[in-house]
Amino acid sequence: MEGHAEHIIQLMLQLAIIFIVAKSAAEIAVRYIKVPPVLGELFAGVIIGPFALGAIALGSFGPLFPGDHGHEIPPEINFLGQVASLVLMFVVGIETNLEQFLKYARKSFFIAIGGVAVPFTVGASLTVLFGFAESFMSIQALFIGSILTATSIGITARILKDLGKLDGAEGITILAAAVFDDVFGILVLAIVISLNETQTISSSNILIIAVQAVGIWLAITALSFLLSSPLSKFISGFNTEGALVAIPLGLALICAALAEHFGLAMIIGAYSFGLGMSNSKIKHEIEHQLHNIYNLLVPVFFVVMGMMVDLSAISTPVLVFGIVLSLTATLDKLIGSGIPAFFSGFNRIGSLRIGVGMIPRGEIALIIAGIGLSKGIIGTDLFGVSVIMTMSTTIIASIILPRLFKNNQDGIKK
Repeated sequence: MEGHAEHIIQLMLQLAIIFIVAKSAAEIAVRYIKVPPVLGELFAGVIIGPFALGAIALGSFGPLFPGDHGHEIPPEINFLGQVASLVLMFVVGIETNLEQFLKYARKSFFIAIGGVAVPFTVGASLTVLFGFAESFMSIQALFIGSILTATSIGITARILKDLGKLDGAEGITILAAAVFDDVFGILVLAIVISLNETQTISSSNILIIAVQAVGIWLAITALSFLLSSPLSKFISGFNTEGALVAIPLGLALICAALAEHFGLAMIIGAYSFGLGMSNSKIKHEIEHQLHNIYNLLVPVFFVVMGMMVDLSAISTPVLVFGIVLSLTATLDKLIGSGIPAFFSGFNRIGSLRIGVGMIPRGEIALIIAGIGLSKGIIGTDLFGVSVIMTMSTTIIASIILPRLFKNNQDGIKK
C-alpha cells in the first residue's frame, strides 16, 4: 500500500511538472522567440525527460522519471500523451472547412501528390545513403519516408491565421493540400505498419493493404458524416453540462479503437470521425467546449514526444543526418508542392508561398515517429532525427512564410 501511495505521489509530481513546464515553454517560444508553441513544448520535453534532467536524483525523492529499466517514460504518462494525440487529431478533423476544401480540392489534390511523392522518395533514399537502412524497400527507410510526407495542418493554419491569410487563395489551397497530404501520409503509414506486421513486401500485398486502408478510412469518415445530423440532434437533446464534449470525444475514441483493431493507427479513426462531424450543426459548440481540454492535453503530447528523445543517441552521424534531412525536407516540399501549384494557376510568388506553407512537419510527423518508436520500427536514433527535422522545418516555415506575404502581391496568374 505504501509503495502504491508513493507511485501516486510521483505521478502527481510528474504531471504537475509537465503541465507547468509545457505552458511556460510555450509562452517563452511565442513571446520571446516568436516561434510556434509546439517548439517550446518539444524542447521542454527533451530537457525534463528521462534522458536529461529527469534522470537526475532529487535527494531522497530520487529521479523524477526513474523508469524500471534505467530510462523510461511511465506508462500512465505515455497513455495520457496518446489520448492527447487523439484529441489533437479529432480537433484537426472537425476544424476542416469542407466547403473550401471541396472548392480547391482538384488543385490541392495534385499539389498534395507532389508533396507526398517527392519527400517520401527523398526521405527513404537518404535513410539508405546514411546507413540507417539496408535498402530503399526496408521498413526503416519506408518509415522515415512516411514521416516526411505529412504537412502540419495545425502549425500551417496557425501561421496563416496570424498573418490573416486563411481565406486567401493560397491559404485555402495550402490547408486543403495539407489535408490531402495528411490523408496520403496516413495511408502510407498504414501500409508501412502493415508491411512491418506481415514482413512481406509485394505489389499485390501493397495493393490489398492500400485498398483496406482506404476502405476503412472511407467507411469511418462516411459513416461519421451520415450520422452527424442524427448525432447532432441526439447530443443537443442533453441538458447535462459537458455532454457536447464528452459524447463526441467518446465516439472519436471508439473510432480510434476500431481503426487500431483493423490494423490502422488510432489517429486515423479520431481524425476520420472529426472529418465526418466537421459539417454538423453542433460543430462550433463542440470546438468551443473542447477548447480548454485541447489546451490542457495537447501540450502534454508534445512534451511526451520530446521526452522520448535520447540525447545520448544523437551522435555525430545522427546529427549530420538530421541536419541533411531537415534541409532536404525543406526543398522536397518546396519542389514537390510548389511546381504543381505553378501549373495549377498560381504565379511564381503564389507557388512559392504554397511550397513554403507545406514545409512544416509538426504533430503528424511526431505522431508517426512515436508510433514507429513504440512498435520498434525505428530506434531512438531515428526518432531523434525525426524530432530534429520537425523542429527545423517548423522554424524555417515560421520565418520565411510571413516574409513572402509581406508585400500582399497577388499569387494567382493573370
